[in-house]
Amino acid sequence: MISVENLTKSFGKFKALDNVSLSFNRGNTISLIGPNGSGKTTLIKSILGLVIPEKGIIRINGTEIKSNPIYRSQIGYMPQIGRYPENMTIRQVINMLKEIRKDCNSYDEELIEGFGIPALQHKTMRSLSGGTRQKVSACLAFLFQPDIFILDEPTAGLDPVSSELLKDKIIKERENGKLILITSHVLSDLDDITSHVVYLQEGKLIFYKDIEQLKESTGENKLNKVIAMIMQKDFLKVHAI
Repeated sequence: MISVENLTKSFGKFKALDNVSLSFNRGNTISLIGPNGSGKTTLIKSILGLVIPEKGIIRINGTEIKSNPIYRSQIGYMPQIGRYPENMTIRQVINMLKEIRKDCNSYDEELIEGFGIPALQHKTMRSLSGGTRQKVSACLAFLFQPDIFILDEPTAGLDPVSSELLKDKIIKERENGKLILITSHVLSDLDDITSHVVYLQEGKLIFYKDIEQLKESTGENKLNKVIAMIMQKDFLKVHAI
């Protein structure tokens, strides 16, 4: 569904992505993991067309994205920090995006109802807490029923109930054959929803593995312990992850 070939991007002397090649398929939840500066955000923004790599090709459903910007309509993006017109209400923001997306006439409002947004829709964006703003971002990412979701730190700022509601929604969409790419520094939030792990470090792909294979090879069941075990140099040498 998404293929990335030899992707390279530098910012001055800093190489954010170094010849990275990956392929992501439907029905999977891919967790992009790595320390700060590892290239996760650059990879996401390259797929979204917000960053232009100096080398490499990105294809979605076999079509190179740089020659077909309409592909973005297939993606639901939830940024880490949503930026919206501060004087607009939640209802106005949602209606504005519906008006912009005239190609879509069927909406997924499950999260809007689940998060209780109708009771808050009169509030302006400037008046919202960080958690409520995050809920709005999640609702907008799922609203147009895309085939691909890119979720950047999706549970950051959410209360436990809302976080579980969002994770249940992610699992449901994966079971419906959608592709979900997620970044998060809170690995415990990824435990129940991850099918595959991409680990980046200093712009290089360290490994891309099925989560069950990683659990079996490490003997650990929690993602944070799996990653800690794998990143031990001796383990990497012995198991060739």
